[in-house]
Amino acid sequence: MSMRTSAPDGNRAPGSDTGTSERHRPPRRGTTFRESMLGRVRLEGEDHDRPVRLDLRVAAERVLRPLGTTLARLEGRIRVAGWADDPDATGTLEISPFARRRIRYRIDFTAHGRRLSLDGWKSISPRRPLASMTVLPYTLYEDGRAIGTGTVRFPLTTQLLPFLASFRFPRREESAPLHAPRWDGTPGRTEVWYTTATDPATGTGIWLHHELVAPSDGSPAFAHGWAAAFPQDGPVRHARFGPTPWTRPAEGFSGDGIQAAPGGLSGTAGEFSWKLAEQPTDTPLYTFPRWSWRRPLLPAAQILPAARARYSGTLSYAGTTLTLDGAPGASARIYGHGNAHRWAWLHADLGDGGVLEIVAAVSTRPGLRRLPPLVFLRLRHRGRTWPRRAERAALGWAGLGRFRADVALPTWTVTGRAGLRRIRVEVTQPEDRTLALDYADPDGSPAVCRNSESADAHVLLERWWGRWRTERVWTLDGTAHAEVGDR
Repeated sequence: MSMRTSAPDGNRAPGSDTGTSERHRPPRRGTTFRESMLGRVRLEGEDHDRPVRLDLRVAAERVLRPLGTTLARLEGRIRVAGWADDPDATGTLEISPFARRRIRYRIDFTAHGRRLSLDGWKSISPRRPLASMTVLPYTLYEDGRAIGTGTVRFPLTTQLLPFLASFRFPRREESAPLHAPRWDGTPGRTEVWYTTATDPATGTGIWLHHELVAPSDGSPAFAHGWAAAFPQDGPVRHARFGPTPWTRPAEGFSGDGIQAAPGGLSGTAGEFSWKLAEQPTDTPLYTFPRWSWRRPLLPAAQILPAARARYSGTLSYAGTTLTLDGAPGASARIYGHGNAHRWAWLHADLGDGGVLEIVAAVSTRPGLRRLPPLVFLRLRHRGRTWPRRAERAALGWAGLGRFRADVALPTWTVTGRAGLRRIRVEVTQPEDRTLALDYADPDGSPAVCRNSESADAHVLLERWWGRWRTERVWTLDGTAHAEVGDR
């Protein structure tokens, strides 16, 4: 089968989304699945082939359309023996088996600091349906120049069942409504947009906090916030902005020259200035029950419009400029009456598509503040979110089996069991990498948070197979984002 080296064409495929009704009524469900392929590559200037392995995760914003064309995002790991091993490869997949008779892969990855692209497609043929659906010839490019050719194959005997079992059809959420301001003018409310990320080149943690406060006494709402950097080899630095009058934007946060909206963040505060592009790489994650965001019956609720995202751009402070290129992180939202009486929070990008989000909090309401923290824990691993319902970690079954949190500094823990799995999370916030900042609730009562965007975390996930056996262990050294707060 010949190599596919031509440039992508811009023609619209037959059966692609052109109807007005499709534009105005986006699909309610998407498609996700996993695929692994094995093969070889011959690099420029070499007289031998190198083994290659692709482990890919695919996410489309609609249910696959076999008779039309479906575009999807690619993430995963590319390994070339003795030459490359990039766990953060990204790209696109064009699935068009009948309309264009091809399934095209375009993947960007890094090898020894070189930015490369893999481009190829499976040419679907009714005469050879099995071979044409499982064989992918491709070309490697660097700066538009071909530097290698190869072929990978989908191994049916070992990968067909895992491939079929990996298919999911998650409910599709629109990111704009999840970013849009929620405040309806009611006094005594607070609303937060915050972003955390880790620069992979320097290990520096980044925290951008944007907040709306509507005072309980009915005085005008105002916007404020801060930017902070947590370098691995220097002191934590931060700068505040605001307060400034709140003017409701269509989506996201806007105030005092600061912008936080889907797709980008920018602003200047003290010695800080930043301009970052945000690329979501996952679907939304509801840390609290989904209904609690739509109907604010709880004291507060938190969500992530995208469980994981990548950030590119610049952030400058104290004579230092960070240039981010696909830095892992996430943006999150909070809406409620104010801060908890005591709380702990963790966001951990586990790599390979995994993410762990924890909120453990004690309510300020009388009678509830004497109870142990309610734990909301969501682990997204191998395309699934566990526990299946957010209420499970906080409430258990009729009060039994609730997850437990021991909140202290510098180390706090969360443990729990749901179904056939149990988890133990240990988070350490070193004092020299932790920033203490004061808050004020809408009623004026003070609170203090102690935040570290370069915390350590150890996560042990076990599964019951007649006895508890280790399913997965993650260790994050300086790349976890964590916070402990109190009154």
